[in-house]
Amino acid sequence: MKRLIEKGLMFGNLIHVDSPALVERYNRALVHLTGKKTALADFHIDISGYSPEVGDELGDHLYLNHNGVNRQFILLSTSQKTAPLLNAKFSTCRGILRQFIEENEAQLFALCARDAVGGELVNSVHDVEDPRRLFDIRKIRIEADTTKGTVHDAERLAQMVNRFKTEQDAWFDDVLIAEMIGVAKRTGDVVRNPVRLKDMEFQQDNFWTAHFGGVYIFRGVEHPAAICAGDKTQLGDVPIKYVFDMSERNRIAKFLDLNGLVEPITKARGIDAAAILRQKMDFIVVDAAQDAGMDLTGATRRDIRILARSHASRLPEEWHGLNALASWAEGLGDWPRISSQHPAYFLTLRAADHADRDLVNMLLAELAPMDIRQLFICHKQLFYRLYASWTDTKKSYVVDFLDREYQVDKAGARDALFGHRDAPMEEPAPPRDDIVTRVGPWGAVGR
Repeated sequence: MKRLIEKGLMFGNLIHVDSPALVERYNRALVHLTGKKTALADFHIDISGYSPEVGDELGDHLYLNHNGVNRQFILLSTSQKTAPLLNAKFSTCRGILRQFIEENEAQLFALCARDAVGGELVNSVHDVEDPRRLFDIRKIRIEADTTKGTVHDAERLAQMVNRFKTEQDAWFDDVLIAEMIGVAKRTGDVVRNPVRLKDMEFQQDNFWTAHFGGVYIFRGVEHPAAICAGDKTQLGDVPIKYVFDMSERNRIAKFLDLNGLVEPITKARGIDAAAILRQKMDFIVVDAAQDAGMDLTGATRRDIRILARSHASRLPEEWHGLNALASWAEGLGDWPRISSQHPAYFLTLRAADHADRDLVNMLLAELAPMDIRQLFICHKQLFYRLYASWTDTKKSYVVDFLDREYQVDKAGARDALFGHRDAPMEEPAPPRDDIVTRVGPWGAVGR
């Protein structure tokens, strides 16, 4: 992984904690949340305050994520909002943390000037040893305060101020006045400078979890289903009608289509579909070259395409399918029929414009891992796992490509691949009164 780290492709954008004051605040929060403490003088943290160096020191990389649920967090600075989330067990956690920081940025900035803010992403589930517990996760709310309880004290002081203003004899209540003065010494003037974090709650209908080998749960769609990266039988009897594994490509394709979750790249607005398809073809050539033991060190896009032309007959079906589709997109060939049974099918899709497009692009990356750029952008944990098994030739090419063509303009690359422009304004389709609506999109289920 050294090459990835050196190029900023792994552990990139982490926040460096190197001042004694910040380390001391971090330790106060760490003791408050976990009872543990670090002896390190400097380390790096992600958006949640998790540090890989501290994890190594403690021998516990889940020290802020016990049982992989109800993730705890430590905020030393609002700049953590741009950091990644490492060792994610749920796909929604980073988005929730970022939104919490952005919605409370002014308050958190003031609080972090004097103390660390610690908290937890709370739901009703405390362990997921039973797969059915995953389906009990419905909402996530955030609890947060400084290690000195500033937010709690501020709320208490605000209540006392209200009593002082409204109760008839409060002016003569020496105990109340003394208590107000004591709390105000810790919180400051909460009337002029309120210290309050917004109560935030997040609906969890569709999400990915790393538990049980990786499971995508879609409940907030017309035809709900769960899709397993591992063996679906290990889920057992779960409260959702349809459960697929990655080998059931036809059924997954039908699920995505019926719920309007994907669109063909060739029909997407405002993108160069042919260029995207040609780049995917290059990745397939690199994969084939790895299997053939070829050295691709320093190979350019031109070198890869010369290699493809020279060895076209030995390239897999995915390459030929994308080649036919790219030729059609460039006006150089007939329309090729690429059904869900074709190995290239999921390489021809991207998420449609909806709230769960990141989750769907993550699923597509897992269904078509040959596209190493989409895999890196949309599913980093799987990318790192697969990277460890690649040859040095492929590792070298992939790192060089991502550094040269993705790192220089991350936002632009993501927008070109997954952004949606000029989306049409359409009325929602009326409910369907047909066989699909009555028995489900995959037919009747045997009891």
